[in-house]
Amino acid sequence: MDEVVRNEILSLGRTAHDLTELTYQRDLSKRGEPGWREKQRVLLADMALHLLQTALRDGELSEESLKRNLFSILTISDQLMPGHELKHVAEELYVIST
Repeated sequence: MDEVVRNEILSLGRTAHDLTELTYQRDLSKRGEPGWREKQRVLLADMALHLLQTALRDGELSEESLKRNLFSILTISDQLMPGHELKHVAEELYVIST
C-alpha cells in the first residue's frame, strides 16, 4: 500500500476512534438497560478501529495484537448475535496457541 494512502487511512481512523471512544464514555447505559445494546455497538465499532490500526501499523503484523483485536470483536459480537457461540470461538484463539 502506498505510504501516503496508509497514513491518510490511519489518520482518519484515529479521528473516528477518538469520536467513538468519546461516544462510548458518555453513554452511561448499564447491562440490561434500554441503551445497552447501542452502547455495545459503539464498543464494537471502537474495537473494529483498533483492528484497522493493527492491520495498517508499520512493520510486521503482530499476531498477538491481531488475536487481542479479534478476541474483543468476537466477545462483543457474541452479545449482539446470540446463539452463534462467538465467545467460545474467541476463547479458542488462546486455547489453540498454548
